[in-house]
Amino acid sequence: MTKNSDRRDLFPGALEMMILQSLRLRPMHGYGLVKHIQQVSEDLLEIEEGSLYPALQRMLREALLESEMGISAKGRPTRIYHITEKGLKHLEQELSSFERMFAGVTRVLGTAQA
Repeated sequence: MTKNSDRRDLFPGALEMMILQSLRLRPMHGYGLVKHIQQVSEDLLEIEEGSLYPALQRMLREALLESEMGISAKGRPTRIYHITEKGLKHLEQELSSFERMFAGVTRVLGTAQA
């Protein structure tokens, strides 16, 4: 993620959840993932390739993703990533954990305003 006054680093696991959620919608190549996350976040999030590709490789090793060779829109060979059943289960667990954490943080911040 790019550093500037409007952007903050992602918390651990956030990139993984965004990758899995994005691939839940449809298979994509790496650059497509970067653009999808940027577009859906309305440019609030900018994922750098130096963060994305190591995460994708780790997720492939953990069998959360599968990949196959495909052709990009520009006609170049590219790797297309798909979420696996294990990846879907992992995403559900991570989303549940995130929602509990977010609810707790929201409650704490709410009491500070009271």
